[in-house]
Amino acid sequence: MRLPERIAQAAEAFESVDDAKLDLLLERIGNARVVLLGEASHGTSEFYRMRARITQALIERKGFDMVAVEADWPDAARIDHYIRHRQTRPAEWKAFARFPQWMWRNVETDTFVAWLREHNSARPYEERTSFHGLDIYSMYTSVDAVLSYLDDVDPEAAKIARTRYGCLTPWQSDPAIYGRMALTGRFRECERDVGAMLADLLRKRLDYSVQDGERFVDAVHNARVVADAERYYRIMYYGSAESWNLRDRHMFQTLSELLTTRGPQSKALFGRTTRISAMRAIPKWQRGENTT
Repeated sequence: MRLPERIAQAAEAFESVDDAKLDLLLERIGNARVVLLGEASHGTSEFYRMRARITQALIERKGFDMVAVEADWPDAARIDHYIRHRQTRPAEWKAFARFPQWMWRNVETDTFVAWLREHNSARPYEERTSFHGLDIYSMYTSVDAVLSYLDDVDPEAAKIARTRYGCLTPWQSDPAIYGRMALTGRFRECERDVGAMLADLLRKRLDYSVQDGERFVDAVHNARVVADAERYYRIMYYGSAESWNLRDRHMFQTLSELLTTRGPQSKALFGRTTRISAMRAIPKWQRGENTT
């Protein structure tokens, strides 16, 4: 039997997204702690809406409390703050502005985010479903996030961080150029400096986390993005598959650490997707407005 015939034989047909029966799917998922959700078209609304339906069912009926997506950490944090009703300062930058903007800034995602916020509203904070980005491309936004955190909790460390991250500043408009220049060896110290910044944060874990544990976790993840992104852009110019392997390892490590932080009872969904869709209006989470 050929592959298309095997797929047709195993497929479960349904007439519409709203009427699709999910019981057998949920039964097959069983007690899994991590579920990977994708879509096969890279560009149709139906796949987004179906994935949202499955995600909602897993949250409501299976106790999943974490949604992880193929998006940048600081951008996804904007959604996380909004859906968990966290009181945070309005951001001065636009989330999901890097190509491809349409990947998450679309009507279907906005509808799902609104549902998550409502779902969380009546729950204790520690039981609210969170939303996280696992990708690696937010090098400079993540630098700004680390600096902002250290400005608040440790101004002296913030000064050191600005010096260490300074070697990356000339390439802010196009990080890929940094990778090309790093091949000359002139910028090799960047690798050492961004790694040292992550190590410093982890070494001061106890001092920092007592002030605001969630902000510390956010800063650590952003520092790890910077360190891995710096390496990613360097490796990319060698033309090997290692850059993609690094990206996947970064996603896996980030998800693993989120599960550890959330506790042994936590369950995560990971969605990898692409989508072209126009946002009819800029939602509150995009503007950084997290209050009701």
